[in-house]
Amino acid sequence: YLAKLSSVGSISEEETCEKLKGLIQRQVQMCKRNLEVMDSVRRGAQLAIEECQYQFRNRRWNCSTLDTLPVFGKVVTQGTREAAFVYAISSAGVAFAVTRACSSGELDKCGCDRTVQGGSPQGFQWSGCSDNIAYGVAFSQSFVDVRERSKGASSNRALMNLHNNEAGRKAILNNMRVECKCHGVSGSCEFKTCWKAMPPFRKVGNILKEKFDGATEVEQSEIGSTKVLVPKNSQFKPHTDEDLVYLDSSPDFCGRQCNKTSKAIDGCELMCCGRGFHTDEVEVVERCSCKFHWCCSVKCKPCHRMVEIHTCR
Repeated sequence: YLAKLSSVGSISEEETCEKLKGLIQRQVQMCKRNLEVMDSVRRGAQLAIEECQYQFRNRRWNCSTLDTLPVFGKVVTQGTREAAFVYAISSAGVAFAVTRACSSGELDKCGCDRTVQGGSPQGFQWSGCSDNIAYGVAFSQSFVDVRERSKGASSNRALMNLHNNEAGRKAILNNMRVECKCHGVSGSCEFKTCWKAMPPFRKVGNILKEKFDGATEVEQSEIGSTKVLVPKNSQFKPHTDEDLVYLDSSPDFCGRQCNKTSKAIDGCELMCCGRGFHTDEVEVVERCSCKFHWCCSVKCKPCHRMVEIHTCR
């Protein structure tokens, strides 16, 4: 919901944290303790929505948002693969935006990753400003995951959400790249300095979209006293930390009945996302020519008429 708050201005006062809809109390407390980071969290949420809508722009479910809670509608209240993607991309968005803010010097609490220093086995010198992905990931874990941990992380849905949150962050962590700059006379590369950088967020989105297409349907099992998620089909190989998992089959996003004459959300143009619709004529039976008879009944005749029904392709 933070992504919808661009009109609020900067989140710079503790009172603003209390007004942010959709946050649980422990997130409000984190907001108050980390005011300078919250604008980055909001940018991360906006980034996540934009990337989700880009990745699903040609799908029946196109990651559209509402002005209600939850902003993605019923799709995230069910344990579907669509919900898995939303959680993963949102967690990744927060980690990405906070890390970017660290590297750009916006935050007092963090800066460049100073652990990346000295020479490398490849012969170059680590220098420049390496992205502090460790801080961004840690903040995402604390702020995003606390919702699930507060519910008790042993429920099916909490386990699913926590797994997908981490898969989103892994899409950044496991795809960090090395960027370099050459030094020498007349543009020669006598020696070079390098630093670690995050992948573009579009690449993160591409990776998670692939994981969405290959997501694993899971169910809860127990290993000793620990509750874990395992593939529902025992013939499938176990998922990794980078894979997306889901509990419930997706709803049928096609075949929805729409109103041909409406320009609102129930209209065929909006509801069918521009993909067109089918028109069928069906016969309906209604009560007509009703008369009141003393006392006390109403008798009607059955009337048959043909009506047009429009359903999205």
